[in-house]
Amino acid sequence: MSSMKLSIIIVNYNVKYFLEQSLHSVRKAIKGLDVEVFVVDNNSVDGSIEMLLNKFHEVQTIANKNNVGFSKANNQGIKLAKGKYVLLLNPDTIVEEDTFSKIVQFMDEHQDAGGLGVKMVDGKGNFLPESKRGLPTPSVAFYKIFGLSRLFPKSRIFGKYHLGFLNREEIHEVDILSGAFMLLRKSVLDKIGLLDETFFMYGEDIDLSYRIIKAGYKNYYFPKTRIIHYKGESTKKSSVNYVIVFYRAMAIFAKKHFSAKNARLFSLLINLAVYFRAFLAIINRFFNRIALPLTDAILLFGGIISIKNYWEHNVIFPYGGEYPIEIVSVAIPLYIIIWLFSVF
Repeated sequence: MSSMKLSIIIVNYNVKYFLEQSLHSVRKAIKGLDVEVFVVDNNSVDGSIEMLLNKFHEVQTIANKNNVGFSKANNQGIKLAKGKYVLLLNPDTIVEEDTFSKIVQFMDEHQDAGGLGVKMVDGKGNFLPESKRGLPTPSVAFYKIFGLSRLFPKSRIFGKYHLGFLNREEIHEVDILSGAFMLLRKSVLDKIGLLDETFFMYGEDIDLSYRIIKAGYKNYYFPKTRIIHYKGESTKKSSVNYVIVFYRAMAIFAKKHFSAKNARLFSLLINLAVYFRAFLAIINRFFNRIALPLTDAILLFGGIISIKNYWEHNVIFPYGGEYPIEIVSVAIPLYIIIWLFSVF
C-alpha cells in the first residue's frame, strides 16, 4: 500500500497562463507533503505542453492527441494516482500555502468523509456560491431555473441549489461539490467508480458527489482554507450555449438517478428553461442594441419639438397660427431616421 498522501490532477485545455499561475501556487502548497501532480492536457495549441516541460519538471504530464473532455481526462489521471486522496483541481485556480495540509488533516480526522470542497472566491474576492450546493431535484431545479433561488437566496425552500441558508464561514455537510476543487478519498473511488464519461463537460461533479452520498459517505464544505477560481468570474453563464450544455448535463443526471416520472418532469423543466433563457437572451440583446439609438431619437425629437414650438410662437406666427401637422408627424421623424442612419 502506497504511503503517498495526495495526488493532484489538473485537466488543461488552452489556458497556459492560468495553468502556470496555478502550478506556482501548487508548488508552494505541497512543500513538506508527500504529493504527486498530474496535468492531463486535452490537445492544447497554446504552448501549454512546452511551458510544462520547461518550468515544471516535477509534474507528470499526459498529452492527449484530441480533446477527450473533462471526465475522461480526469479518469486518466486517477488511474495512475497513488495517493490516499485524489484532488481534482481546475487550472484557473490559485490555492493557499496551507490548503493541502489543512484538507488532508480534515480527511484524516473524518473517516466518514468521501469528498471535500473548499470556499472559492473569484478574481475580485467575491464568494462563489457554487462552493456549496444542494442536490438538483426537480423542485430545486425549478427554483433555480425561474430565478426564485436568486430572489430568496437565504430561504430554506427556494435557496437549496446554493444552500444560501448555510453560513459560508462554517464547515457543513453538503450534497454537491464543485469539480473546480474536489478532494476525494481514493478508497471510496475504488468502490463507487470514477467520473461518468457520459458527461463531457458540466454535471460530472454532481453525479460523482451524489454517488459518494449513496455509498454511505459524506461530502463536506470546508471554508477553513480558500482558493481563487478565476473562471467563476469570466464564464459567460448567461449565454444560450452555456445554458443548453449545462441543462443537458442535468438531464443526463436526472435520467440516471431519478425515477422515470421525475426524470420526465426534469426534462420538461430543462426544455422550458432553455427556451426561457434563450428568449431572455434575445430580448436582452435586442434592448442592448436598440437602447442607444432609441435614446438619441428621443433626445433629438424632444430638442427639435422645443425649437419648433419656440420658433412657431415667437418668430413665425407671433399673432396666431401654426406649422402644418405634417412637420411633427412626418418631416421631423424622417429627419431623425436619416440622421441616425447616417451616423450608424
